[in-house]
Amino acid sequence: MAEEIKEKYWSRFSATYDENQECVVGKNFLNEVKRNINNLTDLGEVLEVGCGTGYFTESIVKNAKHVFATDLSEELLEKARERLGDNDKITFQKENGMNISFTSNKFDTVFMANVIHVIENPQRVLEESYRVLKNNGLLVITSFTNHGMKLLEIIKLGFRFIKVWGKPPRHTHFSPDSLCSLIKSIGFSIEESRVLGDKTKSVFIIGKKKIIV
Repeated sequence: MAEEIKEKYWSRFSATYDENQECVVGKNFLNEVKRNINNLTDLGEVLEVGCGTGYFTESIVKNAKHVFATDLSEELLEKARERLGDNDKITFQKENGMNISFTSNKFDTVFMANVIHVIENPQRVLEESYRVLKNNGLLVITSFTNHGMKLLEIIKLGFRFIKVWGKPPRHTHFSPDSLCSLIKSIGFSIEESRVLGDKTKSVFIIGKKKIIV
């Protein structure tokens, strides 16, 4: 039921999704996140959880063999298809990140951008990510955080969010340490952990699925 509410919440913004993002956090900040994604290499077969309108899909696909771009919202997926549907390296598919339909040990990389902090059960989506990854597969997460932000900037960002998105859905405020701790508890090792941004911040974390002997 909670996921149905989330689906309806995000779907109603499909026409203005990108503009809303840029209004809240700034286009320069989003471009910084994209630059860091562009630096990732040899990603192989990728599962993107929560692709939205494909805003970051067009970055991740550059260094992937193939991307399964998934989202809970069919309306957002339709916008992603309009944006990137002519790229034969991308398959769009409706999926619930807490109950992924793909078989275990299928993907080289699981990618999530600005998703995990608004998922009802972050631990569950990480468990599902671990399951569908091959041994030594990578988990790449970038997600907004208020960690390290000045109080005034947090307040201003909150006002901008409410202005374009309305009352926010339930979400989790992850610091780099708290998100890394959760990721490690699932069975991943942490390969990289950074904070991106100046006034607006994002965690950027790469985990690796440990070899199962």
